[in-house]
Parts: sequence; C-alpha cells; structure tokens
Amino acid sequence: MQGRDRALALLVPVLWGLNFPATALMLDHYPPLLGVALRFLLLAVPTVLLVPRPAIRLRWLILTGLGLGVLQFGFLYGAIVAGMPAGLASLVLQSSAPFTIILAMLLLGERQSRRQAAGIALSVLGLALIGLVRARSAAWWPVALTLMAGLGWAVGNIGARLARPPKPLHLTLWMSVIPLAPMFLLSFLFERDRILPALGTALTRAALPADLGLLYIVIFASLIGYGIWTTLMSRYPASQVAPWSMLVPVVGVLSSWLVLGERPHPAELAAGLLVIAGVLMASRPPRSGTA
Repeated sequence: MQGRDRALALLVPVLWGLNFPATALMLDHYPPLLGVALRFLLLAVPTVLLVPRPAIRLRWLILTGLGLGVLQFGFLYGAIVAGMPAGLASLVLQSSAPFTIILAMLLLGERQSRRQAAGIALSVLGLALIGLVRARSAAWWPVALTLMAGLGWAVGNIGARLARPPKPLHLTLWMSVIPLAPMFLLSFLFERDRILPALGTALTRAALPADLGLLYIVIFASLIGYGIWTTLMSRYPASQVAPWSMLVPVVGVLSSWLVLGERPHPAELAAGLLVIAGVLMASRPPRSGTA
C-alpha cells in the first residue's frame, strides 16, 4: 500500500471512531429511532438526486439496507440511550466480524478454517467477559442490544456480498434509502411524544451539540469515511485494508473518554482486546490446505 493510501487508511478509523461520541451527543437531543431516520434521510436525499442506482437485484439492496440501517443502528442507538457507553459500544460492535463469518458459513456455504474458529471463540470469550463485567456494575441488556447491532451489521454484510455491486460506494449510499420508511414508522409508533419537541427545538442553541453530532455522522463518518474505504477496497486486497478497521474501537474508547468523560473498567478494556485479537485472527485469509 502506498504512503498516501496508508494515511487514508489510517484516517478512516479515526473518522469512524469519532462517530461514537458524536452519536452520544446526537442522542442527547433526538430519540434513537428518529435519530436513525434523520441520519439516513440526510444521506438518502442527495443520493437519490445525484447517484445512479446500483445495478443489483432489489432484494439484495433491501437486505443490505435492513441489516446495516434498520437493525445495526436501531439497536446501537437504543443501546446507547439505554446506558451503553459509546466507547464500549465501539468494542462490542466488533462482534459483527465473527457474526459475518458464521452467517456466511450457514447461509452461503463458505468453509471455516481452524484459525477462524479459534478467532470466533476468542471473540465470544471477550464479549462474554464484557457482559459479565457490565452485569455486575450495571444493566447487561445494553450489551445485548449492541450485540444485536453487530448481528444486524453482519446481515447487511451478507446482503452486500450477495449483491456483488460493480460500484460498492453506490450500494453504500443507496442502502440509506431503505431504512427511511421503517424507521420513521417505528419512531412514530414508539416516540411520537418526543418527535415534535425534538424537531421543534432542533435549531436552538441547546440542540447545537446534537446537530453538530448528526452532521458529523452524515458528512465525515458516512460520506467521507465510507467513500475512502470503498476506494481502498477497490485498489487493494481486502487482507491489506480490513485490519485497519481494528483501530476503530481504539479511537472510539479514547475519543469517548476525552469528549464524554467515559472511563471504562480495566476488565472491559482487557476483554475488548480479546475481541479485537479474535477478529484479527478470524479475518485473516486462510492458508491453502487449511480446513
């Protein structure tokens, strides 16, 4: 990888890691389901107007959008509102990698190497330890919601793999159209008393941190971050690009500490390192002859 592209690969996890404290700031003002809907609304409008629809089957676009949009962010935002620290969420969300491998094995018939099995086991151990630590000091179910977000991300990954888009960035942008109807409907059903107050005060000084967080999520984490990522994935083998995403929870934990004052338990950080190590082990391409 060239030096310039290596710098871009380093920039992406910084942009994505800062996404977690930005999300926490946004959710201080906007209810979670409405927050998901607004995030994708701001992405979908310019996408429909300016970006050609990807040449893929509609079913795979819907599956990708439901997984990455509705399930991932619906559960993630709900977890943060329920008390999941943003930095810790960035660690637990790495569960998407072993979930993706398991779903690919069950649904797509992909073979699993011994190293991948060991990596999944190590990640599961780390996630279980995080759950145990949280259960002793706070509610455990925000961790469960974050795990469901990781599973939703994995479902979206399977949809993207089945779609095989010729231009991955177009799929990334167009999948933002899919969550709009279900998320606005869910927000109306469960958050109707909070929608008008949140939107009615959206342009006030009190809502400024939330608005800046929302704009950061849309512009920097989504458009710029995913734009760079898909470009690098098109230039280099996935084995050279994917490991850079392991820096996301590092930035997520540090930025949440600096911006939000979060201080995760040392045992949670140690368990998070197990999750990252397991993801790295599971995501490495299998050697020839490995079963």
